[in-house]
Amino acid sequence: VQLVESGGGLVQPGGSLRLSCATSADIFNKYAMGWYRLTPGKQRDLVASITVGGNAVSEGSAGGRFTISRDSAKNTVYLQMNSLEPGDTAVYYCNTFPKKVPPWGQGAQVTVSS
Repeated sequence: VQLVESGGGLVQPGGSLRLSCATSADIFNKYAMGWYRLTPGKQRDLVASITVGGNAVSEGSAGGRFTISRDSAKNTVYLQMNSLEPGDTAVYYCNTFPKKVPPWGQGAQVTVSS
């Protein structure tokens, strides 16, 4: 298993969660990484990405609320999500960016509801 997501859960609107994505050193040191989310009836969309050098970009509605980061000591990529909204409810996945190299992991379910 090359991608293992964790940290999902149920949170109230306005709350925060931090997702983690553990991967191998080979993938972590070679590829930019991204967080993606999948909601029913939609395709898997990019939420945020980060280069090997640490340049991070958050996309669309996640901008200003979600922050992607990476820890080279742990070969782990994080997604800090603040001010969560019901529309953020989805299964969140990590993978390489822009080309998806390894198979998708199991994802992390995030549910935002009161």
